[in-house]
Amino acid sequence: MAYFRNNTVNLLNLHYAVHAIAMTGGGAFYCVYLLKAGVPLPGVLMAMAAILMGRFLIRPAIVPLAVRVGLRPLVIFGTLFCGLQYLILPYVHGVDRVLILLCAVSSMGDTIYWSTYHAYFAALGDHEHRGSQISVREAITAVIGVISPILAGWVLVTYGPIAAFGVSAATQAASAVPLMWTPDVPVVRRAPGAFRASLSGVRLFLCDGWIQSGMVFVWNIALFLSLKENFLNYGGALAIAAVVGAVTGLLLGRHIDAGGGGRAVIVSLIGLAVVVLVRAASLGHPALAVVANALANVGNCLYTPTLMTAVYNLAKQSPCTLRFHAATEGGWDVGGSIGSLVAAALLWSGASLGVTLLLPLFGITASFVLLRRYYAEHWEITTLEPTDPLGVRPSSEV
Repeated sequence: MAYFRNNTVNLLNLHYAVHAIAMTGGGAFYCVYLLKAGVPLPGVLMAMAAILMGRFLIRPAIVPLAVRVGLRPLVIFGTLFCGLQYLILPYVHGVDRVLILLCAVSSMGDTIYWSTYHAYFAALGDHEHRGSQISVREAITAVIGVISPILAGWVLVTYGPIAAFGVSAATQAASAVPLMWTPDVPVVRRAPGAFRASLSGVRLFLCDGWIQSGMVFVWNIALFLSLKENFLNYGGALAIAAVVGAVTGLLLGRHIDAGGGGRAVIVSLIGLAVVVLVRAASLGHPALAVVANALANVGNCLYTPTLMTAVYNLAKQSPCTLRFHAATEGGWDVGGSIGSLVAAALLWSGASLGVTLLLPLFGITASFVLLRRYYAEHWEITTLEPTDPLGVRPSSEV
């Protein structure tokens, strides 16, 4: 398996695996815990929108900071800072000052981490094995998702939120350890044409932000309510979904690398649309909701390699991968915040939760058009290593 020969990507995937323990553990309970802590359902979605808009406002500061210190230190710092939100979360009681502090800290940590992590992965990964490398990462996350939500739910019920989210914070910090052995990636001071080169990625991530606001934020709450607000049942449902989806994405990633990107778009986006419809129909029916959640994990394991292969390859061909991802992540923030606010407004106006679960269909349709266009126009180019110098490149190549 040639895609395992890149030791740096292997270390990045190890980092992501440990990070995924926190993300699929305490992170999966983020919205539902706010609901149990007394934040009204529309208020939870507005809090998510506030976090994303905070990220959008902070993001312009990332590029000049990375120019000064490089990418690796920021990935490490962002990893550690992300853990702080788990230490604050247990102290939220309704809409209060702690919730505002949580939104601010989450915005800061997520902005630093995700912008630099995606740029780092794009710069150090291989074009010809991109789909497989991403699929390995997503398969690892899915496997870890079998155990971590059950454990998180059990600790939450048995020992309380301080212990449960404290474990997530410690795990998040531990995920920085593999990064101690990865190379630094310097960022150039100027990269003419970087913003123009990022527009395709911005559009893709704008759609993805809208999709995920419904498929993650709204759905997690809907699943929790369908399971009678039971943390253990909720964690078990997430674990079942992880078992179903663990292998699916790995197979699709190899298919993409073999030149099947166009077919992957059809399979993954149509599959994602079917998942949205099943989820909307499952509301209030526990058994069907568990099945719908499992199908969603298959959908995500298909969709993520299809999306991120395009985005990472566009990033590596751009004048600067960090500027590219800073812009595209900004697009995600806008799409996610607008999607969350629209869902909150619908709920405030009296619409059912099932109606809000259908909102991702708009983003899926737009993403289908954009990804089909990308794989039709650029696949033969993006499967080759670029010969022009990059704005971000491993220090060993400088």
